[in-house]
Amino acid sequence: MGGSVAVALALKYPKLVRGLLLASGYYYPTARLDVIAMGMPALPLIGDILSYTVSPLISWAIWPLMMAKIFGPRSVPEKFRAFPKEMALRPSQLRASAAESGMMIPNAFLRRNQYADLKMPIAIIAGDQDRLIDIEAQSARLHSDVRQSIFHRVAGNGHMIQQTATDRVMAAIHEVAAASMEVDTAAKRGSGE
Repeated sequence: MGGSVAVALALKYPKLVRGLLLASGYYYPTARLDVIAMGMPALPLIGDILSYTVSPLISWAIWPLMMAKIFGPRSVPEKFRAFPKEMALRPSQLRASAAESGMMIPNAFLRRNQYADLKMPIAIIAGDQDRLIDIEAQSARLHSDVRQSIFHRVAGNGHMIQQTATDRVMAAIHEVAAASMEVDTAAKRGSGE
């Protein structure tokens, strides 16, 4: 959801955002059964029942499978093993995650035609073996819709590239920062400062 939040901020307040790094994002509406299934705990009344009964049990049981899917084809990095899954699987967090999942497709639908309005430097980065997001339908398409963007396809990585390809993500951050400084310098020259 981080990419969606960053794009929403940049579209609403473009003067506050000097550059964007968008990693493994979801930008265009697609049919996603996983989102519908994950959204069940957000439903009124039934969501409360699910969040306090079966959802935590199911989530605990499938945690290793979820980690394999989001990190695959790479293994879960040692640094991530200390992640407090107890916090992620408590009823209030399951409900909040379900509400976020329920907003993914509608938000992508609302913004799908606005991406060309983004004028700041943008780097898009995605693992070429992402098992959650189709990078052709999402990241590559966004790159084609945002003229000034740069797209980095990271070989041998999946969805969690900020954990598995940290050096590539940091290089992309530096790339956006440098491009942002170039834009600022050009604007100052253009205004006579």
